[in-house]
Amino acid sequence: MIRYISGTDLWLQPTLAQSMFRDRASQFSERLKWDVAVDKRGYERDQYDTLNPIYVIVENDEGQHAGSLRLLPTTGRTMINEYFSNALEGGPIISSTTWECTRFCLSPSANPRTAPMLIASAARLLQEFEITTLVAVFDKFMLRKYRLSGVMPEVLGEGRNAGSLILAGRWQFNQRKLNDQMRRGSLDPHECELALANSSLFAQQELISA
Repeated sequence: MIRYISGTDLWLQPTLAQSMFRDRASQFSERLKWDVAVDKRGYERDQYDTLNPIYVIVENDEGQHAGSLRLLPTTGRTMINEYFSNALEGGPIISSTTWECTRFCLSPSANPRTAPMLIASAARLLQEFEITTLVAVFDKFMLRKYRLSGVMPEVLGEGRNAGSLILAGRWQFNQRKLNDQMRRGSLDPHECELALANSSLFAQQELISA
């Protein structure tokens, strides 16, 4: 199941929220060894989770997190501008048609469809908000996964995080790329439409695009 959830509504789904933050700790702290904070409950959360982001989440049959990503408009505070400016050779990224994607996370129990489902679901959301571009920072080893997933970014620059090489990238999305990711994830377009209809995002649209 696809979920589009605002930060203010996330804890209305406690099982989903808890499992997402624990999977983020597993991926970013334990496996990638990034310099992130994990609290006593085993949650990886940061200050950007308090800015009412949009979470795109793939939920498994048990109501647990299978994969997720976090979106914020670049017209406000973003991780890429505040913490990874050394990876932006062209300067800060601020645009009403560009959002930042962070915390792309897959559960250890995720299946091969989860990543393309997540990408396709995010692309559909971008289309709904007339957003054409995503930017993100990512571990260099993700380049191979992006290539295999058919979503290679334009690399904007590189920097360091806890001694590891990280890259800043930009993705342009269009209908062709959306259709390709839908196919790769065997995702019925109606599932995204249902998720959009069931979300409360459009009641908050003025906050997100402000």
